[in-house]
Amino acid sequence: MSDNFIRFRAIRKSLDRPFGTVPKGNEARHLNTLASMINGIIASKRTNLPPIASKTPISIKQEIITKRFSRWIDNFNIKEKLYLMPYAIELLAALSPSEITLAMDGSTVGRNCICLMVSVIYKNRALPLAWFVIEGSKGHLPEIMHLDLRFD
Repeated sequence: MSDNFIRFRAIRKSLDRPFGTVPKGNEARHLNTLASMINGIIASKRTNLPPIASKTPISIKQEIITKRFSRWIDNFNIKEKLYLMPYAIELLAALSPSEITLAMDGSTVGRNCICLMVSVIYKNRALPLAWFVIEGSKGHLPEIMHLDLRFD
């Protein structure tokens, strides 16, 4: 069994933990895709979809996996509260014995977009917790945009 598949299985198993029970149906399928994406990010050390897809343990064409990831990201049925926030809460709980430092940053992303992001600083790295993307050019975001960034 390859390291890639062993890593994928460990990630997939750990994604079940916040649910308490083993997810079934669409939840399980969505968690498999999320586990594949996390595995690809770790293995490729990149966040672009083609390099991530090249490092997944699924033995189908890279273009098909890239399209699957793209559809998962664009899917309106993927709720942050269900698929992302439980892991952010676990991350913060694991870091809670030490001092937690949060950073808020506004950066230019893509074409004519600005991302306002809140991250926790851990070992000189920023781990994103929440973000908000709007159309706009470089510069400061209005205060109302900062207030719109919530952890509901």
